[in-house]
Amino acid sequence: MQDIVKQIVDMDRKAREITAAVEQDRLNSEKEIAQKRVELRAEYLAKAREAIPSSESQERAAAEKEWEIVAKKHADLSRELDELYSKKGDEWVNNIVAQVIGE
Repeated sequence: MQDIVKQIVDMDRKAREITAAVEQDRLNSEKEIAQKRVELRAEYLAKAREAIPSSESQERAAAEKEWEIVAKKHADLSRELDELYSKKGDEWVNNIVAQVIGE
């Protein structure tokens, strides 16, 4: 009878040890996951901060190129309007005056 009680007590003790070990493993895993999360976030932010200057220069170059295209188009249109005005400006003025005074 004492052997059976001793076996039950030993089994209970071993079960408690196993449960404690599993709980400790779970806690350790949670700590590792939290630490890994912090490390990954820091790594991601570091990479993003490194990428910003190169992206900024590329974006700036692309914007500058776009601006040059727009500025050239604007200059071309302005030149065309000036040429057209020099050719037909007097005609336009006469037409506007005629319409205003009702001729």
